[in-house]
Amino acid sequence: MAADAIPLRTRLVPAMARGFIGRCPHCGQGRIFGRFLKVRPECDACGLELHHHRADDLPPYVVIFIVAHIVGYLILETESAYEVPLWVEMGVWPAFTLLFALILLQPVKGAVVGLQYALGMDGFATLPRSRPTPGSEETRLAAAAAGAPDRHRL
Repeated sequence: MAADAIPLRTRLVPAMARGFIGRCPHCGQGRIFGRFLKVRPECDACGLELHHHRADDLPPYVVIFIVAHIVGYLILETESAYEVPLWVEMGVWPAFTLLFALILLQPVKGAVVGLQYALGMDGFATLPRSRPTPGSEETRLAAAAAGAPDRHRL
């Protein structure tokens, strides 16, 4: 990409899919989570600022909606088809529900961040500028910083 080119915003579905797998919704390269649910301040790969997202309550609501429908269906089918003792059900279903909710929470939050990015919501109105490719001067300075001998002075 040329230094003066304007980067295009990623469309809705690819941005949400990238967020779902924990990648930057803009470039798909950098990771968006620093910890389990802590979003990084910016993408390491493209520089997209992520600190102003407002995912707040939507991810837990979506997770509750998904998990409740799946677990409710499984409980209904189990009760209809088998005679499982109550103590087994009281041990299995809450543990399964909690595990399933924890597994889905981070991907759903990433998808919500991707949704906000794709729609330009909550500070995502501006896109990162394209990073210039390093020229000979930047390459020479990086090599000097790394301790490599300077070829221009030999």
